[in-house]
Amino acid sequence: MMKISLRVLTVAALMAGFFNSISAQAADAATDQLIKRGEYLAVAADCGACHRAVKQGGAPYSGGYAIDSPMGRIISSNITPSKQFGIGNYSERQFSDAVRKGVAADGKNLYPAMPYTAYHGLTDDDVHALYTYFMQGVKPYDAAPAEQTQLSFPFNIRQIMWGWNLLYRDDKPFARQDGASEQLNRGKYLVDVLGHCSTCHTPRNMMMAEESSQNLAGGPLGGWYAPNITPDKSGIGDWSQADIVTYLKTGHLADKAQAAGPMGEAVEHSFRYLNDGDLNAIAMWIKQVPAIATPVAAREATPAVATDINQIIVGQGSQSSLAASKTTDGAELYNGACASCHGIEGHGTKDNFYPSLTSNTAVSGPNAQNLVMTIANGIERKGNDIDVAMPAFANQMNDAQIAAVSSYVRNQFADINQPVTGEQVKTWRQGGEAPFVVRYVSYLMAAGVVVVLLIIFGLLRLRKKS
Repeated sequence: MMKISLRVLTVAALMAGFFNSISAQAADAATDQLIKRGEYLAVAADCGACHRAVKQGGAPYSGGYAIDSPMGRIISSNITPSKQFGIGNYSERQFSDAVRKGVAADGKNLYPAMPYTAYHGLTDDDVHALYTYFMQGVKPYDAAPAEQTQLSFPFNIRQIMWGWNLLYRDDKPFARQDGASEQLNRGKYLVDVLGHCSTCHTPRNMMMAEESSQNLAGGPLGGWYAPNITPDKSGIGDWSQADIVTYLKTGHLADKAQAAGPMGEAVEHSFRYLNDGDLNAIAMWIKQVPAIATPVAAREATPAVATDINQIIVGQGSQSSLAASKTTDGAELYNGACASCHGIEGHGTKDNFYPSLTSNTAVSGPNAQNLVMTIANGIERKGNDIDVAMPAFANQMNDAQIAAVSSYVRNQFADINQPVTGEQVKTWRQGGEAPFVVRYVSYLMAAGVVVVLLIIFGLLRLRKKS
């Protein structure tokens, strides 16, 4: 009897160990799946573009990338699970508050360069997956970025964001569109929340909050200009769903557009990794948002006549010798620095490796910002088909020269006679024109002090009367 009991207990113990092992393996598999899902969400949210390391080959999410704003430079933080320098001590609730509400674990307000105004719509399940990924799927990096955020007064006082958040932060959860298909609602979620498209492509009011009535109608973005992406003809109304998918996946669309600047970064770090279902969902949603007409650049009736390099200079010389010269002749600068790739006629190459300038939104846009910034900063972009590199001329051309060649390109290849000035180039290269709240901050502060004093004076008078 004793021997039978021992055998039963042994078998039971072995069975319990076996099932515990199976249960542990299942739990590990579920966690692995959650981490993979969180990683995909982090890519869709483009976390890596801003929180990337400055140096080539640096640790993912270690921070240090600079975002130029009219108030100063905002430096992205370390969001690895480092307990000393990153978010390793964050609870899931604290992580959620940082992502959705713009409030760090220590209670400090984040600036809306971190798009919490869009991320507030993240579902609880997605926040949980993101938290699991960052805590368990990202390697800790135990160092702080070399630079720290330095904004001008009073914007360096983070407490002022409390008032801005009170006015402009929306804490409502994501709202599905009734009657829309699952794919269309997925597109809405990707565009409005994860992809935070409106934070760049929607113009801002005088307090730098998004103009909701102009959703995705385009606006200044630092020195760049995020174009109108609504289905109006002044936006991308002539783009098909397949066109949008191709552009997001590769960063270029033949005879239409090439991604540079912040959009190039979004393609390289986010969109090219999304699956076709999500890319098509994004395109479907964008194709049906309200179309908003925005101004376009006026074109001349008579196209400009191409200029022959041989009429300008004997012998083309080297690209650097012409670009570094003192000339402000746009034709001479173009033919010396640009024509070898884009062609004297601006047609590029047949395979579009060197894009055409005659059918190019950077050239024919409502203003010259993107053309100027592309010439100054160049392009270095990875798509899912090819890597693209265009040299930056900021160190070879001065502001007046960049203005001259930009004016020439716009006039010559897009029939737009709107001369660019050196002052405009300087302003765009320094982060763009300062918005109302930055230009008049001293007056606004003085007015605020006067209002406070008047309130105090009124209260004292009431107290005396009582």
